[in-house]
Amino acid sequence: MEGYRSIRETAKKWGVSERRIHQYCAEGRIPGAERFGGAWAIPDTAEKPGDPRKERKQPVAQCPPATTPLFPGFMPLMNTPFEPGRCAETIDKMKAGPKKDIALAEYHYFSGQAEKAIQETEVYLTASDGAIRLSASWIFAYACLTMGRIDHARRGLQEIRCTLAASGESAPPVRAMEAFVAFAAAVLLHLPLPEEMPPAQEFLPLLAPGVRAFALYVQAHFLYLKGQYEHSAGMVEAALAMGAEAYPIPAIYLHLVAVMDYMSTKQTQQAQAHLMAAWTLARPDDLIEGFGEHHGLLGGMLEAVIKPNWPEDFKRIIDITYRFSSGWRRVHNPITGHDVADDLTTTEFAAAMLAARNWTNLEIAGHLNISANTVKRHISQAMKKLKVENRKDLKQYMLR
Repeated sequence: MEGYRSIRETAKKWGVSERRIHQYCAEGRIPGAERFGGAWAIPDTAEKPGDPRKERKQPVAQCPPATTPLFPGFMPLMNTPFEPGRCAETIDKMKAGPKKDIALAEYHYFSGQAEKAIQETEVYLTASDGAIRLSASWIFAYACLTMGRIDHARRGLQEIRCTLAASGESAPPVRAMEAFVAFAAAVLLHLPLPEEMPPAQEFLPLLAPGVRAFALYVQAHFLYLKGQYEHSAGMVEAALAMGAEAYPIPAIYLHLVAVMDYMSTKQTQQAQAHLMAAWTLARPDDLIEGFGEHHGLLGGMLEAVIKPNWPEDFKRIIDITYRFSSGWRRVHNPITGHDVADDLTTTEFAAAMLAARNWTNLEIAGHLNISANTVKRHISQAMKKLKVENRKDLKQYMLR
């Protein structure tokens, strides 16, 4: 799936100044370039424009007119910029009605209160407004997954498909949006990806800024799963530089996937910086759901940083992890045929994930602040539970 680069990355790649890249974008000379906040996002596939003096004289291509966002009211809280600590105030200021109710359901889901989110969204699963119905279905599906209500989660995903189909099956924007929703679900649940995906340029312009930032997180997560850690981290840095930081919910998720990228490449300082950036955004409003959803490599960083300083918050995150993982496995395992183990402790899982990425026992011990012998014991226990005999097999199991 295609991604985007920032102005700085593009300038470095093409060997020109950042000012020149801005000029190219303003003149419409980079096909697919998109405004994001006050900056530009440039497709990875874009080529450096030629010297206009050497080209035939012809009118300079103009930027296409802005595309009207599809379902502009989709996920209103995700798409609202607010200062950390003012999430409740932001919701309170919204006009009473379905949009405000959905924003409250978003808050309850992202703060780990899935039961409340289910109750608040179920009444809107058949709403006449497409954006409200789509938002309710999205939140309802993932909240039910967290609560282990798999049939209800499937119902939510089916409502998403029905909502998009009712908007016009033959309309290219709707097909692109449907593909994005399917792609997001596949990435977040580690399921087989759809056979065909539209280029990112086809659906990103259809999304409002905050939701677009979350879509970039989904792309970065996809690259992480493919083992393209540097590309994934670069996409995160570009998205944050282009204004995603103003939208706390997608920004938290962007920072968290960057933690896993940098942990995969043993850049622990960068990983910790992104973890603390996510925590600074999340803690004032208790938006901790994402920390529980990203287990594995993130778990090791949580053990090293969050557990010693915020032990009660860490316990809540681990509870979310177990609940979400249990529901996730009940969807993931039957579809993929991979029997992901559910009986590893968080420390065993974290140590096994780090070992699978070629960390030594001493490196893992230093990171988790435990002894090398303790690391060895955790990895041995993990291998025993997973029924693998050596680290090579452990790597194949954990990274498949």
